Amino acid sequence: MLYPILSYLKFLLTSTNQHGIHSPFVFDFVTKCLYDTRKYAEYSHLNAYRNSLLKREETILITDFGTGSKVFKTNKRKVKDIAKHAGISKKKQHLLFRMAHYLNSKFSLELGTSLGLATIALAINKNNKVTTVEGCKNTAEVARKHLDAVECTSVKIQVGDFEKVIKKFANTSFDLVYVDGNHNKESTLNYFELLLPFVHNETLFIFDDIYWSKGMTEAWKEIQNHPKVSVSIDAYYWGLVFFRKEQKKESFTVRL
Repeated sequence: MLYPILSYLKFLLTSTNQHGIHSPFVFDFVTKCLYDTRKYAEYSHLNAYRNSLLKREETILITDFGTGSKVFKTNKRKVKDIAKHAGISKKKQHLLFRMAHYLNSKFSLELGTSLGLATIALAINKNNKVTTVEGCKNTAEVARKHLDAVECTSVKIQVGDFEKVIKKFANTSFDLVYVDGNHNKESTLNYFELLLPFVHNETLFIFDDIYWSKGMTEAWKEIQNHPKVSVSIDAYYWGLVFFRKEQKKESFTVRL
C-alpha cells in the first residue's frame, strides 16, 4: 500500500495541467476531452447502469487470473460490492466515454470486462463496436445480462485468457484499446506487444493502474520508451499512449 501513496505524492510534484503542454495535439486532447466539463446526456445512462449493479444482492464466484484484489479476501463476492469497490469509478467512466467520443472511435477493444461499467462507457457511443474480453465466466455473464437489458447491441463479449483471445484476432485494427486486467509487469508488456499489429496512426492505448505496483510502473516506463510510441500521458491512475508518426516523441504528466 505504501508504494501507490509515495508514487502519488511524486506525481503531484511533477504533474501539470494544460498550461504546461506545448504540443498542439496534446493541448487539444487535454483541454477539449480530458478537461471537458460539459454535461453529456449519456452520463445519465451510465449512472443508471451503475446504479442497477449497485442494487444486485446476489453473490457470484470469481475466477481471478490476475494479481488478485486489494479489497476482497474471498472469491465469493456480491455483485453490488464488485461494482462499488472493483469497478471503474464514475469519474473514470465518464472520462472513458469522452475519449471514445472525442476520438470518434469505431472499433474498440477492452481487456477486462468485469461488470461492464467501462464497456458501456465505450459502447454508448453508438457507432463504436466494442470487443471486450473477460477471464471470469460468471462475471462476464452478469455484464452480458445488464448490457442486454439496456439494449447495448454493439458489444461482443469473449470469455477466455487475454493472450489466447488476442492471438485469434486477424485483419483488424482498433481505434481505442483499454487494458484493465492482470496487473503485473510481464502480462502488461506481453499484451502491449501482442496488440501492436492492430494499431493505426490514430490509435489510443489506455493502461489502467500504472502505479498498482513497482512492476506495473516499470511496465509503463518501458511502454513509454517503445520506439512505436510517439506521445505518452501519465495521468497517475491511467497511462495513455498514441502512435502518431507525425508527432515528435514526448511524454507528459497531467493531473485529471
